[in-house]
Amino acid sequence: MSHSNMNRDVRRQPGSAWSHLRLSLAGSALLATVVCAVRADEPDFAAKAYVAKIAIGTCGTCHGPTGNSTQPKFPRLAGQRATYLVAQLKGFRAQTRGDPDAISYMWGMASQLDDATMEGLASYYATQAAQVSPGGDAALVARGREIYEHGVAAQGVPACSSCHGADAHGQQDFPRLAGQHAQYALKQLASFQSSMRNVAVMHGVAQNLHLQDMQAVAAYLQAQP
Repeated sequence: MSHSNMNRDVRRQPGSAWSHLRLSLAGSALLATVVCAVRADEPDFAAKAYVAKIAIGTCGTCHGPTGNSTQPKFPRLAGQRATYLVAQLKGFRAQTRGDPDAISYMWGMASQLDDATMEGLASYYATQAAQVSPGGDAALVARGREIYEHGVAAQGVPACSSCHGADAHGQQDFPRLAGQHAQYALKQLASFQSSMRNVAVMHGVAQNLHLQDMQAVAAYLQAQP
């Protein structure tokens, strides 16, 4: 079989090795770009190159090479606050974050990371440009904005903006939420509500939210730049 015929056969197969090859080549090109952007005479050149290799070659499988995940099951990490990312990675490693995806994916992944690598990964993602997510139903987004900015007084729900910032880009140790996949945000709100993710402040916020409220907030967050 000629190379051209073989390539055509591979391309016909959904999810085939051809798709994986294209992703691998794209990741390799990005890794080369990132490494070249770091000056070889910098004291931490090797450490930065090592972190970029992990971020692009390993974490990128789920989160995308620059942290802009295209799979709504996995969170977007680009532009996320570094302090928050470090805290989550340490929670995964210590197995104190117990939602199902943490157990299935991140407990094992984080168990191999030391503090310096976690801090390097957090810095890498914090400096990546967050891409714009697709918008959703306008009415749902508008309802979500109302809840995010003002809360739901009748249900004892405070405004999300008081911790996560008016633009949902996060502040202090509170994470960036802008542009996050609606599916992922909704899943996390449900985990906070049930205390599957044991974060007292978020349980207090989410426990009185109705499902429709959570769906609206998730839609609003995804639509934010």
